[in-house]
Amino acid sequence: MGNDLRVDWGEATVAFDRYLAVERAYSPRTAEAYGRDLEEFRRAYVEREGREPAPAKLTTTDVRQHLAGLFGVNAPSSVARKLSSLRAFFRFLAKTGIIDGNPARAVRGPKRAKPLPRALDVDDTFRLVEAPVAARATDAARAEHLRLRDRALMEVLYGGGLRVSECVGLDVDDLDRGRYGGGTVIQVRRGKGGKDRVVPLGGKADEAVADYLAAREKFRHPKTGACDPRALFLNYRGGRLTARSAQRILERYSVQTGLLGTTPHALRHSVATHLLDGGVDLRSIQELLGHASLASTQIYTKVSMDHLTRVYDAAHPRAKKG
Repeated sequence: MGNDLRVDWGEATVAFDRYLAVERAYSPRTAEAYGRDLEEFRRAYVEREGREPAPAKLTTTDVRQHLAGLFGVNAPSSVARKLSSLRAFFRFLAKTGIIDGNPARAVRGPKRAKPLPRALDVDDTFRLVEAPVAARATDAARAEHLRLRDRALMEVLYGGGLRVSECVGLDVDDLDRGRYGGGTVIQVRRGKGGKDRVVPLGGKADEAVADYLAAREKFRHPKTGACDPRALFLNYRGGRLTARSAQRILERYSVQTGLLGTTPHALRHSVATHLLDGGVDLRSIQELLGHASLASTQIYTKVSMDHLTRVYDAAHPRAKKG
C-alpha cells in the first residue's frame, strides 16, 4: 500500500488520539501527553522547514533532527519519552496505511540510567499504614471517619499493590468476599492499558475496609447530603476521591511518621519487594501488579538484593573490612 498523501498532520493526529482513547483505552491525561509531544514535533518542523509536516513524506532524518534539538534542553528521560511518542504515532500511521514505514523506528534514543524504585522496609510500611489509628489520640482535628478511610486507602494500596489511579477508581461492587476460599479479592477494572485483573486483599486490609465501610455514610455533601453510591473511596463531600487527594493523604501521614517523600507508588514498590523477599515467584508478582511484561517485574530482584546487601553489611560480624 502506498503513502496516503491526502491525510494531513491534523487529520493524522486526530485519528491517533481517537485510537489511544478507544482502542488502547488510555486515560485522557496519557493521551494529552502524547498530543503535547506530537505538537512539539510539529512546531519544530514548521520552524525548521517553513511548512506543515506531511505524514507521508516524513523521514528518519526529520525525526533525528528533532531529537538533536532536544538534547541539552531536555533530560535524557524526556527525550526518550518524546521519541517513544513519535514511534507510537508513526507505528499507528503505518498500521492504518497512511505511511509505508515508521521513520522513528531506526532512531536510537539516549542511554539513561534506570533508578531503582524506592521501597520501604516492612516495619516502616506497617508504621505508615497504621498511622491513622496511631494518631487518634493526638490528631483531634481529624474526624474518626476520615482516619478510617485513610487507613483503608493505604492498606488497599499496599495490600493489593495497586496504582493510585486504580485504587481511587474502585467501586464498592469491586470487592468480592467469599468466592475464593473465603478470602476477599478486588476486581481491578481497566487498569493500565485497559486490562482487568483480580488481586487478593489481605486480612489487615480487609478489616480496614470493613471498618471504613461501616462509617462510609458519614461522607456526604454538606449542603445536599448527596453521596456517590458507587465509589469505594469518598472525599469529605461525598464524591469519589481523586488520585491527587490520595497522594495528599499519604503525604500527611508520611510527615507524621518521618517517612518523608513516600508516595502511593512507593507502597506498590514495597509490596512487590516484600513478596519477593518472602519467596513469591516473579510470575505471581507480575500478575498481582498487572505488569504487561515480566521485564517490568524483574527490577524488584535488584531492589531485593540491594536491601539484602545493606542488611548483611550492617549485621554480619565478618562483613566489614579491616
